[in-house]
Amino acid sequence: MAAVTALTIASYNIHKAVGSDGRADPARILDVIDEIGADAVLLQEADTRLGIRTAVLPADLLAARGWHMADVNSHPAAMGWHGNAVIVRGAARITHAAPVTLPALEPRGAVIADIVHGNHAVRLVGAHLDLSGLFRARQAAAIIAAVARQPGSTPELVMGDFNEWRGTGALAAFARHWREVVLTASFPARLPVGRLDRAFAHPALGHLQAGVHASALARRASDHLPIWVRIGA
Repeated sequence: MAAVTALTIASYNIHKAVGSDGRADPARILDVIDEIGADAVLLQEADTRLGIRTAVLPADLLAARGWHMADVNSHPAAMGWHGNAVIVRGAARITHAAPVTLPALEPRGAVIADIVHGNHAVRLVGAHLDLSGLFRARQAAAIIAAVARQPGSTPELVMGDFNEWRGTGALAAFARHWREVVLTASFPARLPVGRLDRAFAHPALGHLQAGVHASALARRASDHLPIWVRIGA
């Protein structure tokens, strides 16, 4: 019988690599991800916001750490789609990736990436939703519709910064399609009180481990703490 491997997926709003100490340090973001031991990461705010979007995490730094990016970027200098990016390393492989355009007051998007890792195949959906509750609800509907259009029946794991302080609106829409993974507060990083970073899983993914990574380094590296979900052993 083949060994069952674990797959750890993180979601992290990296705040353009600017920490709660006001210092920009891309290497520190990757150090936090190393602490988690993630095989795949859904990133938010991974590109600069104004003008031509450029990657916050330099390509040579990612390559040196063994990371590969999903091809969802909107510009050659960017790594993501409206700041949403997917990176994998080690045995994890991206088999399909696509950006999702969302209705918004300001530029917003989501990303979809199918990955395989050992005996696991998962469709990752990452998003950073609007500050407006009305547009968050519309964005959730757009994400659900985009996922429904994807080929095949790969089970989904939806993660990101949803900017919802209560379990209503966009979160209620996601909960009608997937089960919410239990997580504690992740924002602000120094003293978390808000559950802005959430995860929703397809029932086929079975029993999951999950948590908020709250190391001393993570409390400094960004204004959000990363969340993680582990599938398998």
